Amino acid sequence: MTAPEGRGIAGRTDTFRILHVSTGNVCRSPITERLTRHALVDRLGDPLSGGLIVESAGTWGHEGAPMEANAEVVLADFGADASGFVGRELLDEHVIRADLVLTATRDHRAQVISMGHSAGLRTFTLKEFTRLVRAIDPATLPDPLDEGVVERARALVRAAAALRGWLLAPTAEADEVYDPYGAPITFFRSIGDEINQALDPVVTALTGVRAPH
Repeated sequence: MTAPEGRGIAGRTDTFRILHVSTGNVCRSPITERLTRHALVDRLGDPLSGGLIVESAGTWGHEGAPMEANAEVVLADFGADASGFVGRELLDEHVIRADLVLTATRDHRAQVISMGHSAGLRTFTLKEFTRLVRAIDPATLPDPLDEGVVERARALVRAAAALRGWLLAPTAEADEVYDPYGAPITFFRSIGDEINQALDPVVTALTGVRAPH
């Protein structure tokens, strides 16, 4: 999917770029990227028409590599598209352009924030962001029909950042999505379910549209 240039901390203002980060960019972040896109299509028809762009990269990314075969199976289970994926190593430009960075683990979050680029207020683990989003009253966010999905998404990130110090994880492990690399398909599927469950309230909050039943 060809994406227009994003905003991040500078540049265009008509798009909102979500960056998913894991280690190799062949298991967790590809699953999360493609499940996010799939969920956005369910709600918006075409995410790009709402200005939302979804990407992924890895802190030790396998540049140019395909996603793991088991990751493709997991995506197929959800009816999501795995085609055309190419692994990427996380670069400064990815962080600069991102409006929201969602990482698999706290270590990934720390690595993104350590790159600078004022990333701290827009970088969360996926499960951390889910927990924060659940505590935000949707009525306090811009109406996507009036002000657009991009404005709503930006307001959601600001609200989540403001809540972070007040709404802590029950345990450190609660914010982690563990690496299934090299594991059997059963573990991949459990990680896929975990990611999908974490994404559902996030995509609903971003778009203001619940998943179709």
